[in-house]
Amino acid sequence: MTTRFFTLLGLLTLSWCVMTFTHEMGHVVAGLCSGGSLETVELRPWRLPYSLFVVDPNPLITLWGGPLIGVVVPVAFAIILRTQWMWFIASFCLLANGLYLATGWFSGDRYLDTTKLFEHGASPIAVALYCVITIGWGNVRFRKACLWVFQTSNQSETETRSS
Repeated sequence: MTTRFFTLLGLLTLSWCVMTFTHEMGHVVAGLCSGGSLETVELRPWRLPYSLFVVDPNPLITLWGGPLIGVVVPVAFAIILRTQWMWFIASFCLLANGLYLATGWFSGDRYLDTTKLFEHGASPIAVALYCVITIGWGNVRFRKACLWVFQTSNQSETETRSS
């Protein structure tokens, strides 16, 4: 039981760090590539990461960069590495990014990406489609990844007891 707990805790912590970093770096990369001038960026995962652009000529590109790069990079690594732990992280990123946009939509908080996406003309259909795909695929994959953690840890404990 202890092994399972610490394995899950470690993977969740790593997943949170990867998710916040790739999401926020997605905003930064997209903003810079679309001609923006970065003023400040906060990437520490124990705070709510953010990036502020002094000039952002294409805010929709900057705003979509976070959730898109935030799922594409981890999923690409999972496909390349083909390891269960990387799929755990990628699945977490899918689910978290989708839930972030969905909850931002319902909360209406003016500092969250969803509200800003709508302010700058993003289609509600595009946001809804993103949420359905990432939450749906992320939920299925993340459940499988969690089962893998418990099965792997359970097998390890059984092998340790029989030795």
